[in-house]
This record gives sequence, structure tokens and C-alpha cells, in this order.
Amino acid sequence: MLLKAKSMQQGASNADEHRYRLLYESTPAMLHSIDQHGRLIHVSDVWLATLGYERGEVVGHLWVEFLTPVSRAYALDTVIPALFGSGRCENIEYQAVCKDHTIIDICLSSVITYGIDGLASLSLTVIQNITERKRVQFELAAQHERLRVTLRSIGDGVITTDAQGRIEYLNPVAENLTGWTTEAARGRPSEVVFNIVNEETRLRVKNPIEVCLSEDRVVGLANHTILISRNCKEYCIEDSAAPIKDAGDRTLGVVLVFHDVSEQYRLAREMTYRATHDALTGLFNRDEFERRLQLALASANKEGVGHALMYIDLDRFKLVNDAGGHAAGDQLLKQIVSLIQRLVRKNDSFARLGGDEFGLLVEHCSVELAQCIAEKICQQVDTFRFQLGSQRLHIGASIGLVTVDEQWPSVAHIMRAADSACYAAKKAGRNRVHTYFQADQVIESHREDMQWVRRLEQALDKNQFILHWQQITSLGPEAEGLHGEVLLRLVDDDAKLIFPGAFLPAAERFHIASRIDRWVVRQMFEWMAKNRTALSHVHTVAINLSGLSIRDSDFHQYVVELLDNIAFDCHKLCFEITETAAITNLSDATAFFDLMRKHGVRFALDDFGSGVSSFSYLKGLPVDYLKIDGQFIRDLESNLIDQATVRCIRDVAKVTGQKTIAEFVETEAVEKLLREIGVDYVQGFLRHRPVALDEIFDTLPFTYQ
Repeated sequence: MLLKAKSMQQGASNADEHRYRLLYESTPAMLHSIDQHGRLIHVSDVWLATLGYERGEVVGHLWVEFLTPVSRAYALDTVIPALFGSGRCENIEYQAVCKDHTIIDICLSSVITYGIDGLASLSLTVIQNITERKRVQFELAAQHERLRVTLRSIGDGVITTDAQGRIEYLNPVAENLTGWTTEAARGRPSEVVFNIVNEETRLRVKNPIEVCLSEDRVVGLANHTILISRNCKEYCIEDSAAPIKDAGDRTLGVVLVFHDVSEQYRLAREMTYRATHDALTGLFNRDEFERRLQLALASANKEGVGHALMYIDLDRFKLVNDAGGHAAGDQLLKQIVSLIQRLVRKNDSFARLGGDEFGLLVEHCSVELAQCIAEKICQQVDTFRFQLGSQRLHIGASIGLVTVDEQWPSVAHIMRAADSACYAAKKAGRNRVHTYFQADQVIESHREDMQWVRRLEQALDKNQFILHWQQITSLGPEAEGLHGEVLLRLVDDDAKLIFPGAFLPAAERFHIASRIDRWVVRQMFEWMAKNRTALSHVHTVAINLSGLSIRDSDFHQYVVELLDNIAFDCHKLCFEITETAAITNLSDATAFFDLMRKHGVRFALDDFGSGVSSFSYLKGLPVDYLKIDGQFIRDLESNLIDQATVRCIRDVAKVTGQKTIAEFVETEAVEKLLREIGVDYVQGFLRHRPVALDEIFDTLPFTYQ
């Protein structure tokens, strides 16, 4: 009976063991049990399926055989001893090796079961396959690291905040610009760390992070914003702030990206300064001055307020330039500017308009006060002495004053009026103020000259000049070849010819004559090169030059370059220069004569006899022809003094080896008298009326091959 009872008890135990094993193995989870030696006792079907083994391939084997070497060492040295020592372990991560040699990540937790004797018998272990989770974690970590490296390496500052605008992160650039470290800034309100003000007003600018959070949109920063760092350094910045959203479109915080544009702002300010200021004096330049004058004129027209414009031109400035060179001239300009600036009000606009000309716009000022300021400027400049070596040079200032009011339609009109008033001040004796008024005859004359200036500029641009030719006839028996003078004409819009007496005075006064001379010289050189064969019977082609060209070294070089590059017979060329121009610019004239002589060019002194010192200068001027001034020729037949003068010129010319040419010969009687006196050539309407240059070969009395 006892044996039967034991047998029944044994059977029940076996049945329970069998049911336990079936339940263990079929549980839909990764389970296993190991004994105190680490051998696998039980494994679940999911465990086998996950690792790819059959039950017979694993039961009885050491659990660590199915781990990677690193995990195996960790299990044997640390985990299993601790497990059987303490009775449990949790969330242990291993890497297991599947049958096909793939490696998976697992996480396990174990408890120890104890026998009746109280000794640890085996473990019950629950395992999770965390391969996918680890992969995702790895990718997230990699992305985080890439983001961290990116944020640290980009050149822009980056700040992130939470949904309340508290600082969470600053990249190194942001740390450098704000002066805050991430650790010190974390948790602080963004406006404490990101302290920004307006560059001009210095008032605090609304924080873009706050705007971004309140309006839930991307926000850009206004221009001219200054970031003040924790250590009080200032940076011009540009930025934008954007909300950070989760998958459910919930705002988690803000990312602020900003960069230092201080250098760009500095360069922009420098470029703006250079575009609006004169490099030498630091004053406003003409463009900026005219822009400010336009605003003043607009306010005068709209609000009826009065302003005053002064056009200031230095007197005798050229003497300093000639005596000391451009360096001395520049130094003088700086000293004069410094002197005048002491008399100029803070809000007035003082500008260098070009050369030694200045403009002063005195705003909200009566004409009486403006006259007082202008008079003080004249007095101060007149008192000033410029030290040039041992010399103390005296200059002056002529000022044209114009009231800026509603009568003026444009800036151009008022500038012309001021220039005309300045011209009137110079005409009246220099170093004085002339206030513009419309009925002023001096100003009206100057305005006519200015109109000629515009017409001449247009004529040069549109090629509206034309060249004529007048023959010079020999009175002697020899026939060395034909002589002629090239004459300039201006063709107006109605195709009428305008003679040089109408426009050359204005061209001389406003320094356009040299440009006209350049046009004439190039046209004639090219024409002589084109007609070399036709000109074989021509001995002399005379071209007039102005006094401006004689004292212009750039013009000298221009002619030399043309002579070097345009092929024609230079020996036929003769430049005519008035006696006054030659004597007034004696050193320049001599230098030009010497330069041209090297190319075989000859010279004639025009209007000879009109100067008071003609004969005294004649010895030093290497000229070939003396053209007797027409005032001695017109009444030659009846005026004994004119006859004596012409004989005197003829006698001196013979001694000095020059030929004489009488201008304005219009009657047979005058020509006969000139032949008797011994003049070499005559020029005038008696023998030839000027014709267009291109027509001379149809009218001249010779043929050519």
C-alpha cells in the first residue's frame, strides 16, 4: 500500500513536471533557465525560433556559448556570479549569436528558484529581443552626434529654448558671441542671454524668440540690430527664429539662428561713406551735396521754409599748385576746409564740388544770416596765409550766394545760379560775396556762357564741328608750295555755321578749349594721313591751338602719341599760337615748341604785335612765322602808324629769320602795299574765302596724282 502511494505520488510529480515543461516551452516569450553551472535547462519555443536552434542543440549546453565573446566574458565574470549570489538581476544587455551567425541584441532579467534545502537550484530568465530598438537608438545617437557636430562647426550662432523660452543649448559660436556658456545659460530666460538693442536708438529690441512663441511663426530680425554680449562687446547681427514642432504639431521650443555681420556692416558703411564723401577733405562730395540740396528744395516748396546755398571758389589756388605741386595744393585745401568748418553750423552741409570749388548748404536760414556767414568765410580766408617753404602765399574766396526757395524748379537750376553768382564775385574783384538776383547783367552774361558750355559739350559728343580751309598766298617769286590755315566751325541744329568768335571765349573760360583742340588735332592728323598723295603740293597746314592746350602737359603728350601712331608728313604741320598765349605761358610754350621740333613741326605766332612786349619775347621763341595782327592791316592804306608798325615787324622778322603773314587782306591796294613793304604772305577774302576741308582739292589751283 505504501509502495502504491509512493508510485502514485511519483506519477503526479512527473505529470506536473511535464505540464510545467510544456507550459514553459510554449509560452510566447523568450524564456530560459540555467543551473548554477550556467547550463541551459529549459528554453522556450520563441527562444529557439529567435536564435534559430533546435532544442537538442542547446539544452545542456552552457548559456554563454551563445553569446559574443565580449558578452560571454561579462556574463561569466560579473552577471552569473551576481545572479546566484543575490538571487536576481534586471535589464542585462547582451549580444547573442544566432545559428546563422547573425548577432542580435537582447535584454534579460532573471530570478533564482531555491530547493527544499534552501540552496539555489536554477534561474528563471525572461529575454527581450531589442535589436530593432538598439538600431533605432544607434541611429538616433548618430543623428544626435551629427547634429551636435554640425551645430558646433557651423559659422552661425544657434540657440535652442523650451516652450517657455528658457535656454536649453548654445553652440560654440553662440557662446562666443553672447559670452554665455551652455551650462551658465541653461534654464535662463532668452532675453537675458540674447540681449539686443537698436543700433541707432539704443533701445531694447523685442526678442525674436518671444515673438516666435507668441505668434507661432518664423520670425526675422530687423536691420541695424546690435547684440550686446555678457562681457559688453557689441556685434551687428542678422537672425531668424523658428518654432520646434513635434509630430503632433505641438510647439516644443524655438531654434534661433544668428550670425555676426559686423564686418559686412563696416564695409557697407565704408562704401557708403566713400560714395558720399570726398577722399581728400572728408567733406560730402557733389552727388551727396546735390541729394541734400534736393531735399532742402523739396522742403522749401512744400513747407515754405528758407535755406541758402553758397558756391565757394578759391582765388589764386592755381598759384599754389604751380609753385608747390599737387601735394602743396592738397595740403592747402585741407587747411582751408578746416578753417571754414569752424564757421559752419553743425547741421549745415559742406561739400567739395571739385578741384578748389566748394558748396555750403545752410538750412533754415535767412539770406541776411547767410550773407553774414559768407562774409566771415571771405574774411577768414583772406587773412589766412599758406606756408610753402619760406613763402607765405595769400589766397582768397569768391562766393556766390543763392536763396533756396520755391522759385527754383530743380537742383540744376539753383546750382547754375550759384555758379553764376560766384563768377560775378570773381568778375567784381574776387574775395567777395555776390548774392544772386535775376536781373543781374553779369550773371545773365555768365548764364549765356554756361549755355555755350552745354552746347559745346553736346557738339563734342555728337561730332557737330566742321573744319574749313583758307589759303595763304605767297607775295614772293618763289613757289615752295601751298600754304593754308585750318579754321573751326560749329554746325547748329539748323545746319547753320557758327564762327569760333561766338563760342571760343566761353570754351576758354570753362576749360573746354583743350578738348576742342584735341578733336581738331586728331581730325587733321587722320585727314593728312588719308590724303598724303593729294597733299604733295602743300607746303604748310596751319592748325590753331588755345592757350589752355599750351599749358596742358597731358595735351602735349596726347599730340606726341598721335604723331607716333598716325603716319603723315609732320614737316607740313604748323601750329598757330596767339602771341598772348605764348607770352602768358612762356615756359609751357617753350617746352611744347621743343617737343614738337623733334618731330619737324613748325610754329606761327598769331595776332603778333598786339602785345606790349612782343619784340622782347621774340628772341626766346623758336617760331617760323609771324602773323601780323589784323588791326594793323585793315586800314593800312590810310594809316601811317600801321604802315610803320608792319615795316618794323617785317624788319625784325628778317633779322630773326622768320616769315611774315598779314591777316585780313581784303583789297588789292592793301596787298600791293604789303608787297612793297616786303611781307612774305597774305591771308584774307581778297585771294580766298574759306571752304570745307573736304572741298579744297576741287578748288585749289593745282592737280595731284
